Amino acid sequence: MNKRKLYIILSVAVVLVSLLCAGVYKGLRRYHYTRSNLVSIDGEEHGYFVRPDTPLDSILARVQRDYTIASMHSFSKDMERVGLHEAKVGYYRFPAEMGDRTLMMRLRQGEQTPVKLRFSYTVRTNEQLASRLASQLLIDSTAIISLLQNDTFLTKYGMNSETARCLFLPDTYEVYWTMTAEQLLERMHREYQRFWTERRLAEARALGLTPQEVYTLASIVASETNTKWEYPVIAGLYLNRIRIGMHMQACPTAVYATRKFTARRVTHEMTSYPSPYNTYINPGLPPGPIRVTPAEIIDSTLHASKSKYLYMCANPDFSGTHVFSESYAKHAAVGRQYHRELNKRKIRK
Repeated sequence: MNKRKLYIILSVAVVLVSLLCAGVYKGLRRYHYTRSNLVSIDGEEHGYFVRPDTPLDSILARVQRDYTIASMHSFSKDMERVGLHEAKVGYYRFPAEMGDRTLMMRLRQGEQTPVKLRFSYTVRTNEQLASRLASQLLIDSTAIISLLQNDTFLTKYGMNSETARCLFLPDTYEVYWTMTAEQLLERMHREYQRFWTERRLAEARALGLTPQEVYTLASIVASETNTKWEYPVIAGLYLNRIRIGMHMQACPTAVYATRKFTARRVTHEMTSYPSPYNTYINPGLPPGPIRVTPAEIIDSTLHASKSKYLYMCANPDFSGTHVFSESYAKHAAVGRQYHRELNKRKIRK
């Protein structure tokens, strides 16, 4: 083989090798960009909260603590390619294995992952509700309280500062961490409308109550017992009292009025406390709910039992149930037993 042929062969070989290397490099770069360059160290997904003014370097440092990066060269080149200079505020969750594009485009474009928003019926006041919500979102609690106390703003939902908690049904909701207080109230209103179907509205009308009044009554029922079968019985008892013009005299309203939420015994001082929420001194329902209330108890209230009960007393056996009575004489007798048991157990307040 002469030198010319050898030169041609070698030249072609060099070109082919170069093309092969370029192809491999390009393919690998594309693989790192689209399929896999970051692999979770523990094999799990990872999420990150990006707060306002969080430096990009700080976010990437957190990522590198959780993920191994197969090629830092590809990672750096892809940062330039995407134009990632800062991350948008939000919450982002990433898979256990991903290409650079998944990480970088989400952060650059603000493609957030929803968070789980939860609150339970243990929430009683607007302040507690705002605090519980703000602890799970970027919103400041003062912004939520401001709206919950803004009668003008709440008018569009048919609410006021006393009934605003009726918008909140304890559950788990998927929301964006960066939602505003206004967006939060709008979302809760949509859930409220979804809950109050035509059937439920008709059931409320049959009781002679508005949805807000049903919720308010249900909030008292929820505060009276944890025993499911008692829900409709207690609701029916209070409706009986309201219909004959008798004060509800619901102990939980006196507790709410005085904010003595840890009290184990309701005293005369509490039942005589001047407040529109105290049903010992005010007729009818209080102006709003005394806690956020689960859908289950609202439905039980809508299906209140028909009975002649006018009185109830905590069971002297401290089982958590109640003794229901039609006459005051029987109620008083049970009450004396209960108070003797309170004294025996040295429960004074």
